[in-house]
Amino acid sequence: MSETLKLISHKLCPYVQRAVISLTEKGVPFERIDIDLDNKPDWFLKISPLGKVPVLQVGDKVVFESAVILEYLEETQPKPLHSKDPLTRAEHRAWMEFGSAVLADIWGLETATDEAAFNVKVKQATEKFARLETRLVAAPWFDGESFSLVDAVFAPVFRYFDTFDEIGDFGILADKPKIARWRKSLRERPSVVLAVSAEYPALLRAFLKKHKSYLSQLDQRAAA
Repeated sequence: MSETLKLISHKLCPYVQRAVISLTEKGVPFERIDIDLDNKPDWFLKISPLGKVPVLQVGDKVVFESAVILEYLEETQPKPLHSKDPLTRAEHRAWMEFGSAVLADIWGLETATDEAAFNVKVKQATEKFARLETRLVAAPWFDGESFSLVDAVFAPVFRYFDTFDEIGDFGILADKPKIARWRKSLRERPSVVLAVSAEYPALLRAFLKKHKSYLSQLDQRAAA
């Protein structure tokens, strides 16, 4: 009998979403346990060396860091999301790292407290997405017809923009037809839809407000 998988999670974490998407695509049963990262329980701190999510509990052992969790699932679970070709796998891993760099820019967008700082992050994100557009196939997935781990990594990225777009048009994804096509495909993928709860948009807006971000200021002005 295989070990029960438990995924320690946070409702907004994009890195958790990667693992959820992979597990769902593979049809692997797992238990998701959401915690409050502002009030981390003692049991979590004992099993998470970095105090971050996701953490995957496999029996009495733990795997931490999303990239490592994804690779573990590739090695142990059915329905691989990596290509069989070593060079393609390596390239996809590189673009997954690129996706993490994009998330760093999005963190900057979320937490910038004034227009000047926000515009710096807008420029950085726009440049990264322009580079991505040149590589993307988007027919319908990152590299063609097969859903891969690169798709799992970028799905949470585009989820942010579903909320950002309601606040304002910042031009980050403008004039990028392949990205628009890919984003639509990802938004409709069942594993992507199920990676968060229905309360995700409200939770994200609450996060922006809590951090007194420039985005939240714009959102409140629009609602006034």
